[in-house]
Amino acid sequence: MGEGKESVPQEHDVNAKWDACIDLTTRRFVYSSLGGAFAGLLFFRSRVTRWASIAFGAGLGIGSAYTDCSRAFDAPPSFTETSSVSQTVSQSADE
Repeated sequence: MGEGKESVPQEHDVNAKWDACIDLTTRRFVYSSLGGAFAGLLFFRSRVTRWASIAFGAGLGIGSAYTDCSRAFDAPPSFTETSSVSQTVSQSADE
């Protein structure tokens, strides 16, 4: 039974989007937490404020990853259609 495997266009490949979002979230969480730890060691003396700076950095990392991932999932499948529509509207306005 030689069924050919259908290739899914990249803009519709949900598994690839999830993989990219998990990778992005992990990297931003780790890097932001390390940045918060460094800032906490540099600026604060109390353990509580150092942990708070780490938590703040982790929150920034997760929040920015969430924003980018939500844009990836909510993006229209084709940008050429929207750009051609805007070009048509701007050309008709010039005439």
